[in-house]
Amino acid sequence: MSPSPSTSPKESVDLRRIVRLFRPYRGRIGVVAGLIFVSAVLGLAQPLLIREIVDVALPDRDTTLLSLLVLGMIGAAVFGAALDVGQTWLSNTIGQRVMHDLRTAVYGHLQRLSLAFFTRTRSGEVQSRISNDIGGMQGVVTSTVTSLVSAFTTVLATLTAMIVLDWRLALATLVVVPFFVWLSRTVGKARRKIVTQRQRRLADMSAIVEESLSISGIVLSRTMGRGPDLVERFSDSSDAVADLEVRSAMAGRWRMATVQIAFAAMPALAYWIAGWTTAHGSGLVTIGTLVAFTTLQTRLLMPMVTLLRLGVEVQTSLALFTRVFEYLDTEVDVREPEHPTHVDPATARGEVRFDQVSFGYDPRSGRTLDGIDLRIPAGATLAIVGETGSGKTTMGYLAARMYDVDEGAVTIDGVDVRQLSAADRAGLVGVVAQETYLLHASVAENLRFAKPDATDEELEQAARSAQIHELIAGLPDGYETVVGERGYRFSGGEKQRLAIARAMLRNPPVLILDEATSALDTRTEHAVQEALERLSEDRTTIAIAHRLSTVRDADEIVVLDHGRIVEQGTHEQLLARDGHYAALLARDERDETLELAA
Repeated sequence: MSPSPSTSPKESVDLRRIVRLFRPYRGRIGVVAGLIFVSAVLGLAQPLLIREIVDVALPDRDTTLLSLLVLGMIGAAVFGAALDVGQTWLSNTIGQRVMHDLRTAVYGHLQRLSLAFFTRTRSGEVQSRISNDIGGMQGVVTSTVTSLVSAFTTVLATLTAMIVLDWRLALATLVVVPFFVWLSRTVGKARRKIVTQRQRRLADMSAIVEESLSISGIVLSRTMGRGPDLVERFSDSSDAVADLEVRSAMAGRWRMATVQIAFAAMPALAYWIAGWTTAHGSGLVTIGTLVAFTTLQTRLLMPMVTLLRLGVEVQTSLALFTRVFEYLDTEVDVREPEHPTHVDPATARGEVRFDQVSFGYDPRSGRTLDGIDLRIPAGATLAIVGETGSGKTTMGYLAARMYDVDEGAVTIDGVDVRQLSAADRAGLVGVVAQETYLLHASVAENLRFAKPDATDEELEQAARSAQIHELIAGLPDGYETVVGERGYRFSGGEKQRLAIARAMLRNPPVLILDEATSALDTRTEHAVQEALERLSEDRTTIAIAHRLSTVRDADEIVVLDHGRIVEQGTHEQLLARDGHYAALLARDERDETLELAA
């Protein structure tokens, strides 16, 4: 398995991999390159036309030639501006498509990762990589690359024109270029290290916001009186980000200032060389040539500074690419089969088999399940009970293939779940978890998450079966009522019944109930339990139980202890053995008595 993305990013990234992001758009990129080249050539027209005006049209008092040259300068400027607008639009379009492809690739890859990745990674960290890191690349992807090409083309064309005008003046200009390149690389390396630190701090800040400003976080901070402490913690993180932003902005600023000073001195140097060569008889430099040359120097200044600045930005952005590619390189440990076996959920019987299954979340901490051998007949209800940490929920996760077994196999109707496609598996196995997750959307949208094409009548029927229709219908907006973040508009029992209605719409042949009533009071649990019984009709049900009173009518009960099956049978059979199950039941009844008394 690949190392966790929380570790330090690698120091380098393969530039060819970045180039491959642009490969689908190479035709459009070719058009952009052509526009840039034409624009660069047009940019040379102005100083050359100026030379002709100064050396020919003005001395000869040729007004016709003067008018043509001036019109040429204006025409070149207008055409160049139009080309620039078109090139900017096209390059930004390409950049935004690349950004879209990258965001979608990262999000899609994250969707394929197993639960193990998300249990060891903060959700704020994930959000930061998608928003801050990919967002930070936007300037580089959308405009920096084309700006680099444009600046490089302009510099190359301008230097060529300088050599044509006067090779001696051009040589004096070129002497300082290697120094500027070295300076750019030095500053870029320094800023790249700072940006890596900054992105980590931004991820920390995103995690703090995501955790502390959720409804659960607000309730916790206020009931614990920790609001001021959280503000101080956020302030410290924000202060660190602000400091790193300043360091990033100032990295090499004095060095880069020397570049501007040198470019400002170049025209003076050109005048001196022209005067010295003329005075010593080394060749006359005409006034027109000198004016054209200094104009080219001015034209060289901006793209050269742009090249140096963008070189720094590209090196800086490599830190962002490294962090994003690190997510894309995270190994998918629950892989889709190359040639999946198709099982139609509509005709599946739903027989589930655990065939000598062993599994552990971490090899260093031992096995969570060890040698589980179990058959659940189609249409039967199996209850799994045991102490906390005995492996109950893990069995449900393996049946839904949230993880892959280390040894053995889990099969549905004789087909290994590892050979099923994700779509078939989702249609075969439904899960109602202890903690119901609802989207910040309407009730109808939450229900249709299970079946997007469900009709209003199907929604109502599922809600009636889950005993939640009357409550929904009594809301001001009915099924269009927004549930709020994580469904906080509803109580725990109401959310559970919404989850049951959602599962009914999905109508899977195999149903996993993961302690679906453990967090409810006895009265609410009774209502939810009735809904669960309706949901369990005519389908294979694996009920992971916290309260044993909810599983007495199960066709079979399995007792887990430290990942092994220690008892198996009906409620009456296990009670008669007076073993693990009987002890768990006695303790459960004592807890219920104390709860009712309270």
